[in-house]
Amino acid sequence: METGNHTFSVSEFLLLGLSEQQEQQPLLFGIFLSMYLVTVVGNLVISLAIGSDPHLHTPMYFFLANFSLTDLGLSSTTVPRMLVNIQAHTQTIPYAGCLSQIYFFLWFIGLDVFLLAVMAYDRLVAICHPLHYTLVMSPRCCVLLVVMSLLLAHSYSLTHTVLLVQLSFCADNTIPHFFCELLPLLKLSCSDTYANQCVLTYWGGALTILIPLLIVLSYVRIVATIVRVPSASGKWKAFSTCSSHLSAICLFYASAVGVYFVPSSADSASKDRIAAVMYAVVTPMLNPFIYSLRNKDMKDAVGRLLSRRALQSP
Repeated sequence: METGNHTFSVSEFLLLGLSEQQEQQPLLFGIFLSMYLVTVVGNLVISLAIGSDPHLHTPMYFFLANFSLTDLGLSSTTVPRMLVNIQAHTQTIPYAGCLSQIYFFLWFIGLDVFLLAVMAYDRLVAICHPLHYTLVMSPRCCVLLVVMSLLLAHSYSLTHTVLLVQLSFCADNTIPHFFCELLPLLKLSCSDTYANQCVLTYWGGALTILIPLLIVLSYVRIVATIVRVPSASGKWKAFSTCSSHLSAICLFYASAVGVYFVPSSADSASKDRIAAVMYAVVTPMLNPFIYSLRNKDMKDAVGRLLSRRALQSP
């Protein structure tokens, strides 16, 4: 640390991880390595199956492929660093590395949220306006929606990162987390974090209230349309195209609520870490199963992909 004007500028942070018990580290390493490998394989298989199967070259699966790659990036932002720290028996992360981790983590989180909203819009058009679906969800429109999501997520993460660079950090550089997360880092700052809190409130409201509200309103219209379908088989077919998306939304927001809306308590740091594991590690791992096991077209495409790979192998 360097002294200047009675403040300290830290060169690195100390990540306490999920447990400070040394005897638990090999177990944690094995569990999270297994979860990360399942996440990588699952999301890559989903993306490759969609890209290689002409039957899945539709807007719904185009968004799903981007969503899978986003989940892969989200998990890759946090888990590999934690595994390296466990294996190397170190808890430190450089200041620049910490800011980079926050930037990419917030970018992928924001992209996840915006893509979930885009996928809800896609289902709204498909079910409520089926005759205009091809015209509305044209390839150009789909690409624009993904690019817009990328830019909004970039603005979200860049704004927080730029404001973090302006802060000073005093003697305490210990983060009670397994990665550099925004809220614990703000608590360590000895600078005025009013601007950071304002931006956090603004973007937090957009991502955790406004976007979910738009998704809910979309599904209110979808349900109202499905109810008017005369046949039971037609209702089930319409609902089945939404069930995987709804499961992913519930899984993502249920874990996020655990971090941002559950009142703080003496063991809030422990609860925050568990909730972060859910939305940063468990959710990206489970989403490929949610979207493949309950979707016949997706299962068939994955089967064809794996069959081709098996035939091509020596």
